[in-house]
Amino acid sequence: MTEAYVYDAIRTPRGKGKKDGSLYEVKPVNLLAGLLTELQRRNGFDTAAVDDVVMGIVSPIGDQGSVLPKVAALKAGWDVRCAGLQINRFCASGMEAVNLAANQIKGGAGRAYIAGGVEMMGRVAMGSDGAAIAVDPTLAMKTYFVPQGISADIIATQYGFTRDQADALAVQSQARAAAAWADNRFAKSIIEISDQNGLPI
Repeated sequence: MTEAYVYDAIRTPRGKGKKDGSLYEVKPVNLLAGLLTELQRRNGFDTAAVDDVVMGIVSPIGDQGSVLPKVAALKAGWDVRCAGLQINRFCASGMEAVNLAANQIKGGAGRAYIAGGVEMMGRVAMGSDGAAIAVDPTLAMKTYFVPQGISADIIATQYGFTRDQADALAVQSQARAAAAWADNRFAKSIIEISDQNGLPI
């Protein structure tokens, strides 16, 4: 079995997933096309050698539909032989895309993949795909489906996590993130993105 290796990892900045968020005017296809362009620029590979661009996309409709990874590769000017695939495993979609790509390499189905995730909740809101499990009460009741906030509260209650503990962890996480930004630790991994006028956001 062939080993799979990660050669580079980049991402865009994050923004609030609402219509007043800083990235609202940037379409998901442009976010991904920019990443693909930067990956190719940094590593100088032949895009025809990439077997597939695999992206996890929750609610793959509207701006996030139409096999977005393939469309983004075309927009980035990649060779038409580079394929695209999108998968939806809810919050684990991006991780599963990486797993799928790695397993394709390990199984000998290909040699080079781009994998990750893209989601633009400011433009495609959570639940906008009308998924039956979330909107059909007869299905939700039968499967014990509850929204994330309620399920988080149930988990905290079951395992004894207090609100103070959760808040302390959140503050610690924010402090660590601020320190990492101040220390320039994301310089290699986060790329700058621009609006439709080419101005940095």
